[in-house]
Amino acid sequence: MIVRTLQECEQSNRRIVSPDGNWESTRMQLKEDQTGYAFNITTIYAGKDFFLHYKRHFESVYCISGRGEIESKVDGKVYPITPGTLYILDQHDPHMLRAFEELKLACVFNPPLTGREVHNPDGSYDLEAAPIEA
Repeated sequence: MIVRTLQECEQSNRRIVSPDGNWESTRMQLKEDQTGYAFNITTIYAGKDFFLHYKRHFESVYCISGRGEIESKVDGKVYPITPGTLYILDQHDPHMLRAFEELKLACVFNPPLTGREVHNPDGSYDLEAAPIEA
């Protein structure tokens, strides 16, 4: 059994801040845990608007707090994000993510993240980023 708290993870090298200043993500569960998926608590800063396209990962995102929207770049549909909303990127969906208020999101990735991922210029993550060093 693995037990971790968000607070202890936030105070460790599991907390990643994006180089572009759009978000931070606390990687609570990673590939090294050998469960087949990763779990993060991610904060999207208020007023941020950016393109994402997970070409090698599937992601499920549950909104804990805040307000924003996701826009599909495939069909142009826009979906509001508010507490209690789940969106699932099941088709490697290219999308815009907008945070009108700070968004706090619970995210699950498959395949699991290794820990140091930040977005490439095309909005994706590498399949095997460098793992977090203990």
